[in-house]
Amino acid sequence: MPIFMMFGKYSSEALKGISSARTSKAVELIKENGGKVVSMYAVLGEHDLVFTVDFPDAEQALATSVALNKLTGICFTTSPVVEVEKFDKLMAEVKNI
Repeated sequence: MPIFMMFGKYSSEALKGISSARTSKAVELIKENGGKVVSMYAVLGEHDLVFTVDFPDAEQALATSVALNKLTGICFTTSPVVEVEKFDKLMAEVKNI
């Protein structure tokens, strides 16, 4: 399955709802949308949260990103990723075109 990075930013309201119960609901929502959580981190800096998630496709990732916002009030930016080894192969092919 394709891997997506989900970058979350708390709103003032979302901060008030932080709990392990909400985290469990978020993980369950991801599973209900066909996803599998690879990792979840709270981080410092531009983003407050970073999730690595396997989804069947971009449509499921998009739907889940919006559903998580509705559930938590956290705004997510969701991006597909490519493993570096695969990226290197793709770039080698581009040079040959």
